[in-house]
Amino acid sequence: MTSGGGTATRGLAVYGAVLARRATVGTFAASLLARLPIAMAPLGIVLLVERTSGSYAAAGLVTAAFAAGTACGAPVWGRAMDVRAQHRVLIPAVSTSACLIAALALVAQAGGSAALLCALALGAGLTFPPFSAAMRSSWRVLLPDLAQRRAGYALDAAAVESIFVMGPLLLSGLLVVLPATGPLLVTAGVLLVGGLAYAATSAARLEPHLRPVDAPASSATSAPRARMVSTALVAVLATGLVMALAFGATDTSLAATARSVLGDDATLGFLFAAIAGGSTIGGLAYGALAGERSGRRLLPVTLTVFGAGLAVVAAVLATPGDPPTPVLLAVLFVVGLAIAPSLIIQQALVDASAPQGRTTEAQAWLSTAVTTGGALGTAAGGVVIEHAGVPTAFACAAAALGGAALVALLAQRPWARAANDLTDHPEPAREPAR
Repeated sequence: MTSGGGTATRGLAVYGAVLARRATVGTFAASLLARLPIAMAPLGIVLLVERTSGSYAAAGLVTAAFAAGTACGAPVWGRAMDVRAQHRVLIPAVSTSACLIAALALVAQAGGSAALLCALALGAGLTFPPFSAAMRSSWRVLLPDLAQRRAGYALDAAAVESIFVMGPLLLSGLLVVLPATGPLLVTAGVLLVGGLAYAATSAARLEPHLRPVDAPASSATSAPRARMVSTALVAVLATGLVMALAFGATDTSLAATARSVLGDDATLGFLFAAIAGGSTIGGLAYGALAGERSGRRLLPVTLTVFGAGLAVVAAVLATPGDPPTPVLLAVLFVVGLAIAPSLIIQQALVDASAPQGRTTEAQAWLSTAVTTGGALGTAAGGVVIEHAGVPTAFACAAAALGGAALVALLAQRPWARAANDLTDHPEPAREPAR
């Protein structure tokens, strides 16, 4: 096996090399199970609270409390996992979050007040650990080879896209066969089982001082108290925040497209599947072809493609007459091709920009930026749809992506400096995980 993306791990064969490692497959599978609830909990909360209270406003408020909790808690847990072994942080956090989600389901069914439900949702979000940031750190442990690690990141991004399609579908199926509280209780159970399974892996149990680091020694001391803020990191977080605004507005706009434009809620699944399918293929292709090349120059391009695709969707929907569903699906698929590569590149830029010993915290900040932007975009998208229509909402999402592409273009110099520092000070050699 060659290091740094040699001939033995080029192209699609790199995925075979990644999945040939038993420790990698087990850790990856456990992390996916642990992350499935983040795609199930918000919808589960909305459905249950609306059913028990009869108010979409109350349901939205409780869901917003959960989202606010996850956004605020992620950097705290990320910081803790940079200081302690992941399992020491995850076991109490996951157990608490799962219990609070279950309590939320039972209290909602019992007719609890909106204030109590918000408090429980906020607590469940605050204690929900950033598993994507944790897994990002574990990839560095599991895959010392750089090309394999990039492929692992691509697999991760593609799988997360699938999670956000499968989670709501699974929840909808549970709603048919279980009582009203069932889907949210199952969500709590999945979180507990998946979180504890991940915490039991060797990668999660590795002490922080034994973990490979991606940050240059010149950018910070090895102490965890190194200064987090830098121009390069702020630029990545700003790009992620603005991109997530478009994500949130797009999700709301797709739901409105299915209901109000196409006149059939059942088409929503096809719309999401098209964009998620494109993202999965785009992420896997990027992971196989990127090699050791930096993606910083590609990021403005992928964001522009994303925005241009949404602008085309807006134009199609604004055209008089019934919009052709096959055309919409095709455009959304092309839009999706740019999503996972954009996320993978941003995560890599965070790794390069973070001070040594604080990469998990930095990745958690990216999660917070994306979560916050998504929540704001969802709310803003709803307001725009109500006052200006669905095509305008898609156009606004496209404009947000234009802004994200501009930020990425202006940030090329600080990102290049961070990448050069990382090249000049490579990570220390570690014993590869078996």
